[in-house]
Amino acid sequence: MCLIAFALETHPRFRLVLAANRDEFYARPSAAAAFWSDEPQVLAGRDLAAGGTWLGVTAAGRLGAVTNYREPLQGQGPWLSRGCLVADYLAGSMTAAAYLDRVRRRSGEYQGFNLLVGDGDGFWYYSNRGSDPCRIPPGVHGLSNHLLDTPWPKVVSARERLERLLRSDTPDPEALFALLGDRTVFPDHLLPDTGVGLERERLLSSPFIAGSDYGTRSSSIILLDRAGVITFMERSFDPAHGVAGTVTHTLPSQRPPVADRT
Repeated sequence: MCLIAFALETHPRFRLVLAANRDEFYARPSAAAAFWSDEPQVLAGRDLAAGGTWLGVTAAGRLGAVTNYREPLQGQGPWLSRGCLVADYLAGSMTAAAYLDRVRRRSGEYQGFNLLVGDGDGFWYYSNRGSDPCRIPPGVHGLSNHLLDTPWPKVVSARERLERLLRSDTPDPEALFALLGDRTVFPDHLLPDTGVGLERERLLSSPFIAGSDYGTRSSSIILLDRAGVITFMERSFDPAHGVAGTVTHTLPSQRPPVADRT
């Protein structure tokens, strides 16, 4: 993932409203969000290169998401897959806090990452480029390829747009997808300097990235209501930046999941 905007415990109907973009090289193979044959409780997209995922949920209310921390290359590794941080959490039974403590103790085995995990007891955040794991306070938050709530232009913009959408009784999924589909390139003086050069900073500055070899591969929306029902929507994009398909899954709390496709 390269952009996540989420509202935690701020809406009367939903504990969590999350909108996220996954940005990746088009050549890296992946599968759309579905229930995994080897871990049937996990609903997530899948990185077919390393076997992990960037975002996923379970019917028991577990949620995980990861973004890379943008920085100059830190040598050749070998590094463990950051996507497996999410997959291992979703497939396991540890509390969010305990899991992040375990990850912290092995954090040097990974390149830079931001990890969000949640369960019925709350939502937590940890970066191996930041401080210790912490519980995320209620509010509207944003995460890209730096630390949580770092005010990069697209993070600020996404948070502000999400705050406006929260004024409705049920946030409109198409409006959330429109937030994620914003291709605004921000002015140079607002851009961070992460060591990739100004031209690349411009490309990566927009919420939706439309590059020639790298860009937004999917947009996802997660709505967790106060009864524990999870709605997970994922919209995939082809290398020409057109919509390749949309998948919607509804997971009734502690009941067999139901999936609808459009």
